[in-house]
Amino acid sequence: MEIKASLKNLHIAPRKVRLVASLIRGMDVGRAETELANLVKRSSEPVSKLLRSAVANAVHNFGLSRDGLYVSEIRVDGGEVFKRFRARAFGRAAPIRKRTSHISLILASRDKKTVISRSKPVVANSIATEEKAAPREFSETPEKERRFERGQESKKSRAWKSKPINFVRRVFNRKAI
Repeated sequence: MEIKASLKNLHIAPRKVRLVASLIRGMDVGRAETELANLVKRSSEPVSKLLRSAVANAVHNFGLSRDGLYVSEIRVDGGEVFKRFRARAFGRAAPIRKRTSHISLILASRDKKTVISRSKPVVANSIATEEKAAPREFSETPEKERRFERGQESKKSRAWKSKPINFVRRVFNRKAI
């Protein structure tokens, strides 16, 4: 069962909102709300409001419990771009692009039980449907370790780990990391 909520024309640049969105992707609802409450970013408040709206949709419209919900997908797209101009030297003008964002949030339930709706009951009875809708598990391992396990880490980074280069040579090497 997927519960959707969206926010259009948020007057914050998508690049800044994506920082907050990527932080809560895959988290349980309670943990995501805690993270957003303690985050010092301007976009955390609208994202938190959107998350609360999606949870309210799930509880009111679909009769789901708040405990079994998690953020399965959050997408931030660019919205309208307001074009303004700023005065520059020698009578010229430089463009200013004021960007907006569209945020789409999808919650999913970890429970595979019957969902009771006000209009009609919906039952997840097919095994194939349950396998497709299985939630992505949130992993605490850092991204580098996961890449190394999958074998996607670059050869250069593995070479640095296998043979150490002395300090003087590394300082004067132009391409050293």
